[in-house]
Amino acid sequence: MTTYIWQLTDWPKLQWNSQCLITALSEARHQQGLFLGRMLDIGFDARLESELEATCDNVLKTSAIEGEVLNPASVRSSIARRLGIPDGGYTTDRKVDGVVDMIMDATKNYKAPLSAARLYGWHAALFPTGYSGKDKIDVGQWRSDRDGAMQVVSNVYAAKPRIHFQAPPAERISDEMKTFIAWFNDSQGKIDPLLRTGLAHLWFVTIHPMDDGNGRIARAVSDLAVAQMEQTGQRFYSMSSQIERDKRQYYDALELTQKGGLDVTDWLEWFAGCYKRSILAADMVAGKVIAKAQFWAMNVAIPFSDRQRKVLSKLLDGFDGHLTSKKWCAICGCSVDTAQRDINDLIAHGLLIRNPGGSKSTSYAFNWPSSDRALMAKHNTISPTFGM
Repeated sequence: MTTYIWQLTDWPKLQWNSQCLITALSEARHQQGLFLGRMLDIGFDARLESELEATCDNVLKTSAIEGEVLNPASVRSSIARRLGIPDGGYTTDRKVDGVVDMIMDATKNYKAPLSAARLYGWHAALFPTGYSGKDKIDVGQWRSDRDGAMQVVSNVYAAKPRIHFQAPPAERISDEMKTFIAWFNDSQGKIDPLLRTGLAHLWFVTIHPMDDGNGRIARAVSDLAVAQMEQTGQRFYSMSSQIERDKRQYYDALELTQKGGLDVTDWLEWFAGCYKRSILAADMVAGKVIAKAQFWAMNVAIPFSDRQRKVLSKLLDGFDGHLTSKKWCAICGCSVDTAQRDINDLIAHGLLIRNPGGSKSTSYAFNWPSSDRALMAKHNTISPTFGM
């Protein structure tokens, strides 16, 4: 019979070998320092856009890990409104707003202590209808196990489903969570903050206190711990996004740990590596944001029309296919003559070039000025591909 970590006599006295973790932790924290230092230098607007991109990715990926597919436009609109960014008026839904509210509360309200009431609120936000799919669940409270033991199972419809993990019984949840919450609130500043984040994630998901949504809430607890580590409510990278990319390794590492002993060194080493990879991935996204900010700064003297700014923004984000006057009309809602005047003006400024082809099939490519490229190289930023 399988023994789980929570069944061990000394649970939850988790242990680890600090010497074995020195390299993983120092590399992760070094990468964090470089990245956050870079973000301080890019200006308020670029930081805000980077935060928007990272938070969108976080919301989408923390749901995707659990098989939930959210509408990206709805997610972006919901986050943009909370950050005070114009969002184009896209209508969101309660499910999207719930995930966004949970993650924004974890990152923005990092000074507030963790509590049972706060976790209940996050859970209620995730399941505003009281249902998970077609099943009614216990919402805003610890699970009751009314339908049997809480298990993580794959191949559910097979003759012999695989049980990856079985959580503590419901009657233990209240005491387990009191211990966890007290440790979380008391441990800040007493152990390495990245170790604390990895321990909190493992501990929470092992208790599995909710009827559903435990993975998403565990990652929100990690977001809270990271925000407390950085002492800022802004987040420019997403652990959830990296966990989604490393999903197989994540579940394997979690299962091995939950079926192992109280020494969780291997888990913490994996978690620190995942954290480092999340920052490296965010650095690529931030590079594109910085490139856009530099483009506008370098061309601040050009009196762009609102239409030109709109199309240039799309080109900077990565335009699908070739830009034509017809597409310009569709984007801006203007006449062909107006579109052509706008295009010709950008050609005169050296920002668009005509692609080879006849007059009926004339298309245009974005032309990143050579002086901008040189300055970007000087600052080691990333130039997106703008050939359209």
